[in-house]
Amino acid sequence: MQFYDDLETEFYERSKKNAETTGYRLNTEYDIISTAVKNIAKNKREFGEWYCFCQKRTGDVEKDKKIICPCAARARDVETTGSCKCGLYIK
Repeated sequence: MQFYDDLETEFYERSKKNAETTGYRLNTEYDIISTAVKNIAKNKREFGEWYCFCQKRTGDVEKDKKIICPCAARARDVETTGSCKCGLYIK
């Protein structure tokens, strides 16, 4: 899989490793992975953290910690719907 810049590649590799160690998988659909990677890397560039793009930032650093990918809702979402909200992680 090829991405636009080093930050996107870094996030993809980080997510792939996280999925392997937690028993999840990354989505197999290129468009879903690409959208998630590009938008989360954009948040890293703009806000300094890997904030998930499908969650609304509050601007409060402490509150927003729970939406750093993988977000706090990932496990619940994957277990109940088969994927996290943005679709990056699947069962």
